[in-house]
Amino acid sequence: MRPAQASIAIVVTALAAAVALTGCTESEKAAAPRLPDRTCFGIFTPSDIEPLMGSGTTVNETAPVDIRLSAERRSATCNVDVDGQGRLLVSATRQPLGQHFTWPPGDPNQPAADPLPLGDKGTVWNTGARVALTCKGSTDSFELLLTIGGSVEHMKPGTSRSLFTTLMEKYLAAAKQQTGCGA
Repeated sequence: MRPAQASIAIVVTALAAAVALTGCTESEKAAAPRLPDRTCFGIFTPSDIEPLMGSGTTVNETAPVDIRLSAERRSATCNVDVDGQGRLLVSATRQPLGQHFTWPPGDPNQPAADPLPLGDKGTVWNTGARVALTCKGSTDSFELLLTIGGSVEHMKPGTSRSLFTTLMEKYLAAAKQQTGCGA
């Protein structure tokens, strides 16, 4: 082999190796994180929240076991992050009956929220959903606010509102049961 051909062969081999290694790094980066069997108060499965997770290796969930709220324990929050980046925030807040929740106005730089026909008042927007409801029971009555927010940069544009609607339907049903709303 002539010196020029040898040099070209070395460069081609080096480039091929670099491309192969880069491919490995990219595929490792693109891997979806392994999610717990249940997250956020035991409500959501991996398939429920996977579209919000993106890629990464380490999933961390910070949350109490349930959302059994009372006059003493008035709120609960679940935060799920991937490699330190927040991906899902789920919260529940309880107030005494008659102390309705007020919501800040929407961001004028973002698309307007759509009404969500859940609870007494609900809205869904591109990055989350919120539902307020009055829980009247035989022994306890209170106001309840449920909120879900998530990182949507990993999702196909135009699909997040339907995901947040589905998540809120599931969350609302579980929250009613866990908080004793209407019992």
